[in-house]
Amino acid sequence: MEWLITMKKKNSFGRKKFRLGVTEICLIVLAVFWFLPVYYLIVTTFKTPEDATSSPLGLPFNFTLSNYKYALDKMEFVQSLGNTVFITVTAVALVIILGSMVGYALARTNTKLGSRVFLLFFAGLVVPFQMNIVSLFKIVKTLHLMNSLTSVVLVNVAINLPLAIFLFKEFIQSTIPIELEEAADMDGSTVFQKFTRIVFPLLKPVIATVSIIITLNVWNEFMTPLLFLQTREKGVILQEVSRNIGQHSTDWTAMFPMMMLGVAPLMIFYIFMQKYIVEGVASGAMKG
Repeated sequence: MEWLITMKKKNSFGRKKFRLGVTEICLIVLAVFWFLPVYYLIVTTFKTPEDATSSPLGLPFNFTLSNYKYALDKMEFVQSLGNTVFITVTAVALVIILGSMVGYALARTNTKLGSRVFLLFFAGLVVPFQMNIVSLFKIVKTLHLMNSLTSVVLVNVAINLPLAIFLFKEFIQSTIPIELEEAADMDGSTVFQKFTRIVFPLLKPVIATVSIIITLNVWNEFMTPLLFLQTREKGVILQEVSRNIGQHSTDWTAMFPMMMLGVAPLMIFYIFMQKYIVEGVASGAMKG
């Protein structure tokens, strides 16, 4: 009887090990298929047009950095990067400041008015801003903000603010105990003092999350700069990349380095912010 139980346990362990092995193989195959376009993009940036045509997935026969030099000059990288960074940093800072304030107010409000205001902001997550693009264009033109980086910043803040408010509100309600603020009330603290001295310093995990999400959204936004920035001096990286796409044909060995230069700052930003995301997830798990 004991021998039979032991054999069943061994068979069960063997089946589990087999299923785990099959799962790992499937995941490795999926990872290879996922990485293949990335590999093709990176390798092509170091090829000549002839190498890219003759061997699309092979390593470069004539390794060259001239494609990157051409991309830097052609897309006016320093100027477009400066415009993109200014728009992104300003928009993210405003979204964090305004979103945290509104999220805190809604999290600590239990009235019907507060619920309706939250639903109003929540509607911004459901209704795409492209539906009101004509009205938005008229508003920007009336305010004399056309061809201004300020217009792109304000529009991006309006687009991304509902998501930030939702994340801040849910984080404050679920993570930050109201007893901390009640203790501050006994010391005579105002609402603004409670927010700046107690609540805001505890928002680091969600601030990191919001920063990454909004940075990706603003950096990759193409329609807003296309509509409101009319001169090349005000252009962003995505506009410069699109300007170098030919009408009838495209030189991919020149195009791919431009795409890499546009993505590289985001990759660096994510590498630095990844630590804060992990810390935020760990702290949230311990509190939960």
